[in-house]
Amino acid sequence: MIRVMIVDDHTIVRKGIRALLTESGDFEIVAEATNGQEAVQRAAETQPDVILMDLLMPGMDGIEATRQITSRQPEARLLVLTSFAADNKLFPAIKAGALGYLLKDSSPEELLRAIRQVHRGEPALHPTIARKLLQEIAHPADVKPAPEALTARELAVLRLIAQGLSNQEIADELVVSEATVRAHVSRILGKLHLASRTQAALYAVREGLTDDASPEEG
Repeated sequence: MIRVMIVDDHTIVRKGIRALLTESGDFEIVAEATNGQEAVQRAAETQPDVILMDLLMPGMDGIEATRQITSRQPEARLLVLTSFAADNKLFPAIKAGALGYLLKDSSPEELLRAIRQVHRGEPALHPTIARKLLQEIAHPADVKPAPEALTARELAVLRLIAQGLSNQEIADELVVSEATVRAHVSRILGKLHLASRTQAALYAVREGLTDDASPEEG
């Protein structure tokens, strides 16, 4: 039996996955969680073999929860199950320690197969996600970084971009206006010679900037 924890803030999603896994016969649902903070706690308590992790949840999101769980339980196997295929979700989730990344439009058979793969320690990627990773490896963004040129506040904004936050969410986090955030983003892209927020997020992940504590305003 593969012991599974389901993390999703939507009750109907958790019930549907539970029903599917129970019907298959070789899975045991040992825990459920509705947000990242609860997931970290329940993972420590139940030590599941595989954790199905949603990304967008209230409070602590799935990326931060994945990061905390894998840092505390290196043996944990996490499979992201989300509706988002955007690069600013994909790359931070993989860097945080997810072994698989599946979209919620996947078939039941694909989900069962992915759980078994992750349980064996094998990566499991939705075809769309696999193509994105291969494209990034084959044609990495031509980045001319100059992180020393960024102010402390710009670095803080860059880290939040890498976490997948929107301009409004960043504004709420830093207690500034959305217009101020847009100005910061524009300056960040200019200083790093980047063309998009996605490239900025990839740069932050590659450089390990997401692992540092947020700086004071500069």
